[in-house]
Amino acid sequence: MKVSKAFYPTSCKHILGDSISEYKFKRGFKPETERIKNVLEEVFQVEPQNDGDKLVIQYGAIKELKAWVENKKLFVETRSDLSVKDQDVILDTNKKFRDFLEEATGYTAKERLKMAKKEVSGEEK
Repeated sequence: MKVSKAFYPTSCKHILGDSISEYKFKRGFKPETERIKNVLEEVFQVEPQNDGDKLVIQYGAIKELKAWVENKKLFVETRSDLSVKDQDVILDTNKKFRDFLEEATGYTAKERLKMAKKEVSGEEK
């Protein structure tokens, strides 16, 4: 199955369940590692480990999630656990991941999709 590039921002790399994405912060949402750590703890109910300047967690269908702040943007690298087949675990993981991104960046999934489409079409530079 071939996936259209139009659905993914150029900042997002998908390779066998792995991806690295970058997200802008909405005004008022500070690009601070400590705040991101608190959001990870609150949403996923796990304590992130430090790997240099990156925060690392494992949760549900996410084998590994690394989050860090760089150049006033949030970067998130995920590795999916492709062995997870339980739909409830997958849905819960997806919901918590979306909740994390919204709490961390201030943008809803709908707003992030709109920005990604603009980025792909070249409207935003």
